[in-house]
Amino acid sequence: MKQDLIKDVIQGMLPFLNNAQNEKLQEVLQYTLAKYEVTEKQNQGNNSEQNYVELFLSAKRIEGCSEKSLKYYKATIEAMLDELNKDVKHIVTDDIRGYLTEYQEKKKSSKVTIDNIRRILSSFFSWLEDEDYILKSPVRRIHRVKTGTNIKETYSDEALELMRDNCTELRDLAIIDMLASTGMRVGEMVLLNRNDIDFNERECIVFGKGSKERVVYFDARTKIHLQNYLESRTDDNPALFVSLKSPHERLKIGGVEVRLREFGKQLGINKVHPHKFRRTLATVAIDKGMPIEQLQQLLGHRKIDTTLQYAMVKQSNVKIAHRKYIG
Repeated sequence: MKQDLIKDVIQGMLPFLNNAQNEKLQEVLQYTLAKYEVTEKQNQGNNSEQNYVELFLSAKRIEGCSEKSLKYYKATIEAMLDELNKDVKHIVTDDIRGYLTEYQEKKKSSKVTIDNIRRILSSFFSWLEDEDYILKSPVRRIHRVKTGTNIKETYSDEALELMRDNCTELRDLAIIDMLASTGMRVGEMVLLNRNDIDFNERECIVFGKGSKERVVYFDARTKIHLQNYLESRTDDNPALFVSLKSPHERLKIGGVEVRLREFGKQLGINKVHPHKFRRTLATVAIDKGMPIEQLQQLLGHRKIDTTLQYAMVKQSNVKIAHRKYIG
């Protein structure tokens, strides 16, 4: 308890003293308080912790984080604070390590999930450090969790054609073509309206993560199937894709996912989901020689490393390239 008090005093003086002065103050406090007993006044700290979380979320909101991300950040940070039941200023590295280890054991979570939690906690405590609320982030010495590289599946040409040939609804055919030819996220697609589509240029503007605009392009087949679908509709909903049954409301992400999953089961195609179309486009583009920087812009990735994770180069082409350039 005495050490916590000293730490609180040091952190409170951070904006006013340099490192040498802070070290001297710590020595004086250690010596002066050695002969005293210190007890904590109960029922304090919860409000300040809540304020820290809200202040952090406000800062991230200003930076452009989506409400969905902010909700995830809040839940992750508050779960940690509830579990540790300590003042933010008194949380140390061993507390965070213990929390992550216990979380993984209890929830049987993957390494990817644990690293996501570590990353969010690191962002939170780094912000507290930058704002001089704490002396040093306790997550600073907890390094990135090595998750390994999993080669994720893509659709074969046969699987894509099988899906197209077995579509009984014009809407479903247009959705498959739209996802396959543009590589857009399903969350971007469901936000599109009819008047967002430029059929002459075969392009449309989507709003990606962080509300960033970018142009995506579709092929001639998608243009025809999309026009056929829109001409067949009798509703006046401005949304590009709507439910099949009245009142024909805007299609949501969950609706697309469920429809594709059921479609995959009927055709015996493994793991049919929207994001797989995006990964397939990236892999095909790299495979055919599209520059990675252009693919990065097409997919709307902030970091090129993310684009490389999406694009899995076929092993057969690696073999051909080895013979061409090396063998």
